[in-house]
Amino acid sequence: MITISAFLNVWGNVWPYLVAVLLFLLLIIIHEFGHFIAAKLLGVRVNEFAVDFGPKLFSKKGKETEYKVNLIPLGGYCAMEGEDEESRDERAFCNKKPWRRLIIVAMGAIFNLLLGLIIVGVSLAPESRFTSTVVAEFTENAVSEQSGLKVDDKIIAVEGRKIFSTYDLSYAFTNVEDGKIDITVKRDGERVELRDVAFETSEENGISYLNVDFRVYGIKKTVGSFLKQTFSTAASYCAVVWRSLIDLITGKYGISAVSGPVGVTAVIGSAAKQSLKNILPIMALITINLGIFNLLPIPALDGGRLLFILIEMIFRKPVPQKYEAAVHAAGFAILIGFMLLITAKDIWSLITG
Repeated sequence: MITISAFLNVWGNVWPYLVAVLLFLLLIIIHEFGHFIAAKLLGVRVNEFAVDFGPKLFSKKGKETEYKVNLIPLGGYCAMEGEDEESRDERAFCNKKPWRRLIIVAMGAIFNLLLGLIIVGVSLAPESRFTSTVVAEFTENAVSEQSGLKVDDKIIAVEGRKIFSTYDLSYAFTNVEDGKIDITVKRDGERVELRDVAFETSEENGISYLNVDFRVYGIKKTVGSFLKQTFSTAASYCAVVWRSLIDLITGKYGISAVSGPVGVTAVIGSAAKQSLKNILPIMALITINLGIFNLLPIPALDGGRLLFILIEMIFRKPVPQKYEAAVHAAGFAILIGFMLLITAKDIWSLITG
């Protein structure tokens, strides 16, 4: 009995992280499947479709594609004929027209973004009411009310950044040093700019937060409001991902705010421990993050490849493939180094708590 009890105790701690690993890999597979299905439909030969990197665990050879599962769960790839080298095969990626290659390269990120939209919809489906960005009432002695915010104000922008839902509103209220922000509202049908709206602040883990001193109206669930909330929430996730990337580049957040596969798995695992329902918003945010990040014009990422294709379409002449391959190889090496650094940071954070 003691052995069984110990096993169940260990299993109770381990299973959320196993689920997290599987879900993270699922997001990678969806991304690579986007490339795969687009390549097949547009007549490009796919040599390998692999989950994970490193030594091969097992594989199965299809009509022309080898399907592989590898040892290291850090990603996956869809290897097309002529993707990084010249090929005389008429079905090679390099021999297809630019618009076909552009669709194939972009489809991985598009699949991630579409999956994010679907997950958002699934997570919102059980809700009976949704939240708006319209102020319903203030708490007692609310500082923001004294600074000019009023009941029935619809918050449409914070610090010049458009607000889609309460999700990106919460992000806008993060890491504000002096407790004052500029808010744009719609009041009585007119756009009103409110300068230096004040809030009380609090701090956690070195990050300052504005204490929200108002409540917002709920929205009754209908087919129309459900669709609107789904798209607005997905737009919020996209906006937050984009803004967080900008904040990271500009130094508003440090490297400690970045997580790799280990950190992401830990976040999903922690959410799974609390409730499987908590996983859905996190999964939506992660897959949207993957989609947007992969579209950045960085060598070795899909965005870097799209940049070379766009240059070819503009100048009607491709960059010599050996030079493009060298740029992507260098970019890949840098990305792997960065990923190893972030992974080490994530592991150290888990060890030290």
